[in-house]
Amino acid sequence: MGILRSEPMKRATLVLPAERARTFVETLARSSNVQYEDMNGDSLKRPYRKFIQRVDELDRVIRVLYEEMGKVPIAEDPENRSMVDLVVKDHVEGFLSYDSSVYSLDEVEKEVGEVYRRLSTFQHNNQSLQERKMECIEQKWVMCLAALQYEGGHFKQRRPSDGAAGESDRLVGDDSLSFAAVAGTIMQSEQERFARTLFRATRGNTYTHFQPIGEALFDPKTGDPVQKSVFVIYFQGGATSNMREKVARICQAYSARTCDWPASYEAAAAGKADLEMQVAEKAQALQAYDRFLTDQFTALAEVPRPDGNSRIEEWRLFTLKERAIYAVLNMFEGESTLRADCWYPDTEEGSIRSTLLQCSQATGVSGMLILDPRPINTASAPTYNKPNALIDAFQSLVDTYGVARYQEVNPALFTIVTFPFIFGIMFGDIGHGLCLFLFGCWCMLNADGLKHHPMLKPFYSLRYMLALMGFFAIYAGLMYSEMVGIGVSLFDSSYSEPTLAEGQTTWTMKWSGKPYPFGLDPAWHGANNELLFVNSLKMKLAVLFGVSQMMLGLSMRFVNACYARNWVDLIFECVPMTVFMVCFFGYMDYMIMYKWVTPMDNPPSIINTMISMGLGTPNKTPLYEGQAGIEKLLMTLTMLTVPLILIPKPLILWWQHQSMAQGYEEVAVDDEEIGGLMGGGHLGEGHGKHVEAFDMGEVAIHQAIETIEYVLGTVSHTASYLRTWALSLAHQQLALVFLNKFLLPAMAVQGIMSGVAVYFGFAVWACTTAGILLGMDVLECFL
Repeated sequence: MGILRSEPMKRATLVLPAERARTFVETLARSSNVQYEDMNGDSLKRPYRKFIQRVDELDRVIRVLYEEMGKVPIAEDPENRSMVDLVVKDHVEGFLSYDSSVYSLDEVEKEVGEVYRRLSTFQHNNQSLQERKMECIEQKWVMCLAALQYEGGHFKQRRPSDGAAGESDRLVGDDSLSFAAVAGTIMQSEQERFARTLFRATRGNTYTHFQPIGEALFDPKTGDPVQKSVFVIYFQGGATSNMREKVARICQAYSARTCDWPASYEAAAAGKADLEMQVAEKAQALQAYDRFLTDQFTALAEVPRPDGNSRIEEWRLFTLKERAIYAVLNMFEGESTLRADCWYPDTEEGSIRSTLLQCSQATGVSGMLILDPRPINTASAPTYNKPNALIDAFQSLVDTYGVARYQEVNPALFTIVTFPFIFGIMFGDIGHGLCLFLFGCWCMLNADGLKHHPMLKPFYSLRYMLALMGFFAIYAGLMYSEMVGIGVSLFDSSYSEPTLAEGQTTWTMKWSGKPYPFGLDPAWHGANNELLFVNSLKMKLAVLFGVSQMMLGLSMRFVNACYARNWVDLIFECVPMTVFMVCFFGYMDYMIMYKWVTPMDNPPSIINTMISMGLGTPNKTPLYEGQAGIEKLLMTLTMLTVPLILIPKPLILWWQHQSMAQGYEEVAVDDEEIGGLMGGGHLGEGHGKHVEAFDMGEVAIHQAIETIEYVLGTVSHTASYLRTWALSLAHQQLALVFLNKFLLPAMAVQGIMSGVAVYFGFAVWACTTAGILLGMDVLECFL
């Protein structure tokens, strides 16, 4: 059918041997477009559930590896890039050409599992090393505090050792008193609460000293920076005193890390040196772990083939392919022989049978395609539009709003012209449109490079759309006679300046009586009433083009109804909808064009005329003779179309159902209307067949929604088309503001600095034009 309609489809039953079903499904997916129906939808039987679970687990592990790669920086640019930036992606064709001979689920599962287990083991060891390193650093600062206090001469004899579970000797400060000490580290955020709790729990019988750690510390589990302080708690008593037990419980409650307190200055200095050596050794071990991660992730980012992806990306693509294959196999029913109904394009039947034959010969078992002899039910037939590079972007845009029913006219074909044209109306400027057009042409010339570029990949699919948008923006700019906000004169103006009297500053241009050959006469640019005239012109153009596009949609509805031989839709929907559109909005467009071609001294307002027409009130300023009678007739026809759309169709469907229930042959009605509104049964297969129940209330509600949606939609759509006028006016005024504020003042500078002023003025003007008018405004008009 080409691109005007979706491809004709056929329905068949695919029969495959269970032991080789995966091979058949994969081979068919590579060469043909097949849509399978779920044969286990009611029973929810999923024979390949375990394979799906294996693939899901494999996908989870690969995602973890990707996340870990994102945490490892690249040595060349550690601040901005990570190892995941080295992964080569998007070479799907290269992967599909090698994956069957290189990858299998068992082998990939084993290889990924080994990498994951090795990484998990090293991560666990690294976390232990990090914890031990942080512990050594904290103990080192405890030794520093002890050495500082011993060096200051606070104690004449050795201080007791105080560990988490060790003995404590007495600390002698003079001949009569003996003390014990507990030392460790605690979070600085808990420091105040910790000291307050100690004071209250011990009733002031302890003295706590804090010293901030002047070194960067990190949480070994999260990697987040933390701030800690060294504390030492002095109290009177021995190693087995109740006071010591109470202090130990409080330290444990605040997750404080305690350590041994040295007995002398020499012990503190020796402990500090030993701990510094341990920290250096563990730092070397951690650097070895970083090198291991770099080597491991570099190997995962390597490309095994010139046209392939990175190894980890190929694993990810493999999981996507395997999940899709087993999801399809879950739709089949049967034990030793699997069966599933499927849809495929009529033009690909030969290719599918040839693929089944080749696969049967290669595997030694047979697969069959059994054609369904029954007529196709259009209500359940899928819509398949054959893709191509030009239409893909427009097809995706149309499918975002809705997919056409089977064998209906494809709106994307007309969107190739209408979408860029409406964009051009909003973005109309010769210079800006030329920049966009050249960018689109550059994207077309460099399509192969853009296809796999990590940042510019979206422009690959949009390359033709961008070129067309730029082309129609140039066309609209020629209509507006505008280039970067400046009026351009392509032809001789139809206006001339009159002879001015001495001291006259304003004048009215004389019209020669001949129209300007194309577009807007440049004499309007710079006129006092330019904005008023251009504002009115663009607003009316927006309404004209909007109603024209809605009429195009109605014409497609006519074509669909005639193609499907659906006379009910043709007579009771298409015809009254067209009458409604023409009698109201078409008449409004007629008045716009009538005012353009008919000179009037005091032309009436079209908005007031439409309000008078809708309310049925007399129009005090008629546009032409006999206007009141014509408007009354048009409004009567407009009002009569609403019940004609609303009432007859549900009654006709009900009568057809009654006739079929009594064994009479039905009048031809669209399959989707009958199938969808009457329960989805396939009708028209002969007399005496079972007919699904007919719900008149559901059909009536559906038709009421359709009627209200159309009537209100025509009004709201016409109003929404006024956005093209608003955006076009805003674009032109922004371009003019940038020109007047940046470039023209720089060009007016005289003297030796004129060149410098023009250089910087042009740079600012070019940057603002590129960023706002060619960047933000393109997105605004696009959306």
